[in-house]
Amino acid sequence: MTFADLGLGEDLLRAVEDAGYTVPTGIQEAAIPYVLMGRDILACAQTGTGKTASFTLPMIDILAAGRARARMPRTLILEPTRELAAQVAENFETYGKYHKLSKALVIGGVSMDEQSHIIDRGVDVLIATPGRLIDHFDRGGLILNDVKILVIDEADRMLDMGFIPDVERIVSLLPKIRQTLLLSATMPKEIKRLADKFLLNPKEISVSPPASAAVNIVQNLITIRTGRGGEAIAKAKRDTLRKLMAQEDVKNALIFCNRKRDVDILAKSLKTHGFNTAALHGDMAQSVRTETMESFKNDEISLLVCSDVAARGLDISGLSHVFLFDVPTHPEDYVHRIGRTGRAGMTGRAFTLATKEDDKFLASIERMMGTKIPRFDISEAAKTTDAPVAAKDAVVPDTETAPTESTKKPAQRASKPRRGRGKTAEEPVIEAVQDAPKEQVKAERAKPAKKPVEATSDDSPIIGLGDHMPAFLLRDPKVTAKSAKKPRATAKKQKTA
Repeated sequence: MTFADLGLGEDLLRAVEDAGYTVPTGIQEAAIPYVLMGRDILACAQTGTGKTASFTLPMIDILAAGRARARMPRTLILEPTRELAAQVAENFETYGKYHKLSKALVIGGVSMDEQSHIIDRGVDVLIATPGRLIDHFDRGGLILNDVKILVIDEADRMLDMGFIPDVERIVSLLPKIRQTLLLSATMPKEIKRLADKFLLNPKEISVSPPASAAVNIVQNLITIRTGRGGEAIAKAKRDTLRKLMAQEDVKNALIFCNRKRDVDILAKSLKTHGFNTAALHGDMAQSVRTETMESFKNDEISLLVCSDVAARGLDISGLSHVFLFDVPTHPEDYVHRIGRTGRAGMTGRAFTLATKEDDKFLASIERMMGTKIPRFDISEAAKTTDAPVAAKDAVVPDTETAPTESTKKPAQRASKPRRGRGKTAEEPVIEAVQDAPKEQVKAERAKPAKKPVEATSDDSPIIGLGDHMPAFLLRDPKVTAKSAKKPRATAKKQKTA
């Protein structure tokens, strides 16, 4: 089947062809005809399968007829994150290049006045995050009475981020007669409840098992066994990550952390070790986040350390690897994180770093997917890697932690005598030749130890005390004892008298 068989207009087909697409994906093939018919849609498909185009393409065709009025958008698309909203806006620009449709991107981190000016002129498509949309409505700058199509994208992510109360309020402000499209990568019970509340006789579409990873993603799990303590575990994971990236042919990669603080720490550590890295998380200004994403997409940055702000919906073409520095606490997030690679039919690789404390989270992920994540032995893989590449990582210590015995110079350790071992004179000789042949070591051990020089006078050298011997150490103990008793006796006689 081709896009022409789906009933799309000629101008839209030309734009799709210009974008380089000829065959629709499973979700596009199943959803587009029903959207064109005006049916409500409840779609469940794994990330990376083309869900965004499955609703943007038919919406452009529907909006080709008609015109928007001031402050009254004709369609509304709700997205959980700013990055995902911006990506949907890019899709409308790409596919709507031959249509004169207006759009507004209403997200946080950007001036509200600029957004209000665009809305005042009237827009066909309003793409928004729930919080900023409510801000505009409460200020009286937005009227939602003319919305004909509502799209709730990444509904499960909306649920995870706590946006469902905002979504419910927004839906209550819309006309009762409308077309609603609800799309999600997973289908928990809460999403089914929302679908029953928002949708009217929806067409249910599921092109893959819920919460399953794409078949063209090679998954690997690396178990890290180390001592207790947060910093010790973090250091072991950073060391393993650098060794892994030295072994893998990493063109570009996303590295996911659970906490924003860890994103900054890991990005700084990788920069210190010479990697072309940047950080991305929700506490950054929107202008910085947008600039960082553009640099990553343009291959100016090869590694992007991020939180789950980048896990949903970001379409980065040709992403070769995804590294999960932390195991996600929610099983669905695992599917979304690794789903950033292996998109558009390409093969991708995903590596997860786990410790003993992550066993319960791994069990939930594997139970949800119905399969075990293949274990990966990094030491075995290192045997097939060129030695110079592996050595590159070994010579640079991790600057995020305090120096340890392993980072000190070998010569300094060899010159320090061990306490409480009664080391004799020949031990330094044996340490110095420990890498020599066994015959040479045996010969050195067979040599008699040199006798220390006895002190015969004040000028005689004393081993271990330098060239000077204090005079009080050379006194005769018996003489010293007699001289010490005399004052005591004299004092006793004076007391008796």
